Amino acid sequence: MNKLAALALSTTLAALSAGAALPAAAAPAEGPWLLRARLVNLDPANKDSTGLDLSVNEKVIPEFDVSYFFTPNIAAELVLTVPQKHNIRSGDTHIGSLKHLPPTLTVQYHFIPEGKFRPYVGAGLNYTRFSSVHFDPTVQATLAPSIDKDSFGAALQAGVDIALGGNLYLNLDIKKVWIQTDVKSAGTKVGTFKVDPVLLGVGLGWRF
Repeated sequence: MNKLAALALSTTLAALSAGAALPAAAAPAEGPWLLRARLVNLDPANKDSTGLDLSVNEKVIPEFDVSYFFTPNIAAELVLTVPQKHNIRSGDTHIGSLKHLPPTLTVQYHFIPEGKFRPYVGAGLNYTRFSSVHFDPTVQATLAPSIDKDSFGAALQAGVDIALGGNLYLNLDIKKVWIQTDVKSAGTKVGTFKVDPVLLGVGLGWRF
């Protein structure tokens, strides 16, 4: 298979073989910026220490990111989306809803920056802002619940950019992000709810 052969050559002959196998994807014609748009499946861990068996729903969300390459191997990526609405459940019972905005900044290492297949790993920091938190009237009257609005946590990432030609890339990406909030009843902390999602994404990128 020619593509697999080209990949094998790129790992042994580095930039020269990458250029021979796919001239359109060669790094010299590319700038330091990479823009990507992804569809991402957010799968929450839903770990809860309140005893209420709290959870938020899994969903597919849009994602947009901007990367800047400081060197061929080292890049920083800022991941953005729009506020996402989730249902809050206690066991099987719907008890409310919330929105969250989770921008994430990672620093990445790209292993084969001039190849057709360009795997990378990354690590960084997530900040999540919870907003529009609403509980059902009965729950509100009984427990007077509230949550902390801000969360800071680590983020880990792995993925691959696959050159399609013309500085266009297919991107596959997976992230683990640590997101949590304290849960209070009438102002008193009763436990911690950890969303801690895995985000599996697929999208397109443009290097310039």
